[in-house]
Amino acid sequence: MSQARHYLQFSDLTATEYQYLFQRAQVMKRRQVSGQLYQPLQGKVMSMIFEKNSTRTRVSFEAGMAQLGGHAMFLDGKSSQIGRGEPVEDTARVLSRMSDIIMIRTFEQSMVERLAAFSRVPVINGLTNEYHPCQILADILTYIEHRGDIRGKTVAWIGDGNNMARTWLQAAKLLGFKLKVATPVGYELTVLDGQHYGSDCFEAFHNPLSAVEGADLVTTDVFTSMGYEAEAEARRQAFDGYMVTAELMRAANPDALFMHCLPAHRGEEVAAEVIDGPQSVVWDEAENRMHGQKALIEYLLLGQVND
Repeated sequence: MSQARHYLQFSDLTATEYQYLFQRAQVMKRRQVSGQLYQPLQGKVMSMIFEKNSTRTRVSFEAGMAQLGGHAMFLDGKSSQIGRGEPVEDTARVLSRMSDIIMIRTFEQSMVERLAAFSRVPVINGLTNEYHPCQILADILTYIEHRGDIRGKTVAWIGDGNNMARTWLQAAKLLGFKLKVATPVGYELTVLDGQHYGSDCFEAFHNPLSAVEGADLVTTDVFTSMGYEAEAEARRQAFDGYMVTAELMRAANPDALFMHCLPAHRGEEVAAEVIDGPQSVVWDEAENRMHGQKALIEYLLLGQVND
């Protein structure tokens, strides 16, 4: 049995592989929009493990598998033994004998890594506290659709130095663009993967205006991510002044796009006139979770496809 290929961090694939996935996702999107049936995964099963609530992750993976001719099963702590303390290693051994691919959305990255270590089939990280590679896959796909190649461009991240920001950083180094991050004191982006990130791909600020100057894309996230609800009030105070407003967007390049991984809180991390305005591509971004993940699933299971 060949070793399964996993997708646990954005850096698990190469720039060449991403170039293929972005092109493949656009092919799949055109087919889907035109009503063309494409079902190479008939008889294939995905097990989806959710320890965190979800709308876009669940729907995008479940709909994507259905469109590819496969089936996705939903498992959470209330309806499976996962919530009763079964070791993740045992879960991996069982699910990978009954499934062709596994997606997990959980808290600690170590949980995903342990699952992958004992799985016979590919494991996809649907979100952890540390990384969110599927979202950045969709975000860059969306940028390419609207503006072309992201290489050499500048992305401004405003808000928490969280899993999204950390994954954007991996993408910047791999795909050749610059990430400028503005966070409050105490919420800076920390590097966990052991890589070195030079000033050619990363700059850190505390002033949002400094980060958005010259940006081709401005993006943010909620100030309080899942699992940090106890810090909500402290975060609300710390992030005062970090809302992406129309004034802030005017400091970016004139044709800069705005993205948000959703769900969004209008009036907190982003002004309504920005997320609902002409520079916002958040709905394309949300849809592209499905198309990008379809390309990823196909690649992990079937390799490069040229049809």
